[in-house]
Amino acid sequence: MLDFTLCKSAGSLAPRLGRLSLAGRKTINTPDFLGNTSRGAVPHISQDNYRSRTTLGGVYVALEDFVEKHPQKIPPILQFPGASPLRRFIALPNDALLVLGARRSPPTQTPMSNTNSSLAIQTSVGFKQITSEYYGSATRKLEPDIVVALADIPFGQTPVGSKRKDKMSDRTENWVRDIIAKRDSLDKSEQKWAIFAPFLPIDRDLQSWYLEHLVDEMKDKIQGIAVCDAFLMDDLPEDLAHLPRLSFHAPKSPQEILRQVSLGMDLFTIPFVNEATDAGIALDFEFPPLSSSPTDAPPETQTSGRKSLGIDMWTSSHSTSLTPLSTGCPCYACTNHYRAYIQHLLNAKEMLGWVLIQLHNHSVLSSFFASIRASIERGTFESDIAAFEAFYEPKLPEKTGQGPRVRGYQYGAEEHGKGGRKNEKGFRRGLGAAEGEEEKVKVYAAHGQQPNKNPGVQDVIDDEAITGLVDVEGVEKVEDLKFEDDERKA
Repeated sequence: MLDFTLCKSAGSLAPRLGRLSLAGRKTINTPDFLGNTSRGAVPHISQDNYRSRTTLGGVYVALEDFVEKHPQKIPPILQFPGASPLRRFIALPNDALLVLGARRSPPTQTPMSNTNSSLAIQTSVGFKQITSEYYGSATRKLEPDIVVALADIPFGQTPVGSKRKDKMSDRTENWVRDIIAKRDSLDKSEQKWAIFAPFLPIDRDLQSWYLEHLVDEMKDKIQGIAVCDAFLMDDLPEDLAHLPRLSFHAPKSPQEILRQVSLGMDLFTIPFVNEATDAGIALDFEFPPLSSSPTDAPPETQTSGRKSLGIDMWTSSHSTSLTPLSTGCPCYACTNHYRAYIQHLLNAKEMLGWVLIQLHNHSVLSSFFASIRASIERGTFESDIAAFEAFYEPKLPEKTGQGPRVRGYQYGAEEHGKGGRKNEKGFRRGLGAAEGEEEKVKVYAAHGQQPNKNPGVQDVIDDEAITGLVDVEGVEKVEDLKFEDDERKA
């Protein structure tokens, strides 16, 4: 079973060191972070690179990534045979901790509302509701190491009235009981998962009944707490302080991570690392800062007298730079490639560019957490935070370049009802010989696709389509074929 040991703690609302262990899985020294996945994979990092190029101890996976909207259609993930189907389906290493939740981190606002027995989620093709029983059955089938119990949180709906908050508490308590009952019903031969109970983002008075029941009736049946609002940690009962805390209060910057660690947070899901990578921003910070002054940093990384938290790789100054993303960084990108090459990849829309930045960003974050643990061990954490906040900008740089294709769940619910393209076309119109005159860019496909001679007709002809439709005897290559449209134009 999951074991969490507090190695150093000065109280329930103070930075602490811990060790999270489970038989057959990597031991995770806390504070630390989990890989935040999309469709079961850390964005831009393939499974082989996950094994060889990262130090992640585990990942967080959302069930809504795999659920279908069609009510009579069983998702492929739930039809996958054998033991540990979710782990094998996403090719996760056997020693990585697998945490399952219902919704992504951060979740997308849904136009559907939760009910007393169901939670609204976003599937790959629309929104639907899943019942607590469905969630329990899916967990039983998928066999994660840790499951986060359902929480009734109306994301994006503000303000939330007091009656609605009462419902949040009552529904969440019932759903925690449901997942506990489902685990208790497992046979001895089935894998039992650890349960993290939600700590809701409402005042303690409004969830006091739920918290009392957690302490009095379910304390021995849960193995952790899923915290939705880190700044309400002082409302967490002392009887639950020994449990590991997983934060779903998504930090926007390293400074916010430090504030949550100072309140006693143990594990994190950190969406901004993926957002920075998509924006072409290479993280560049260390804790505590080694330089005595921000002016010691390169000029391009300084803004308003403080050093930037990241490097915008779309900036033209990197086009001829023969330096790594970060000097001294041990990641694969920094030890094998220069900034000029990575910027070239971004400009060419080569996905390898984002892969290298993502590997670098995860390495920076791993080093950041290792330094946090060392700082807590030394007893200098508070002074190190002050030095970090004085040295670095309070937020990450703004996105300036075009990122990779945006996935549907990266838009709010209101965006899904709008028409038009969510991503720009891969090929655009360019300026012709005369200023302001546009000419259409001719794009030829790899298999003999013909240029569109008639704007009203789309010619999509490849080698296999040509064979059997025309007499190809004596023709050595596709380019030698003559088409009727070509002859008319000539």
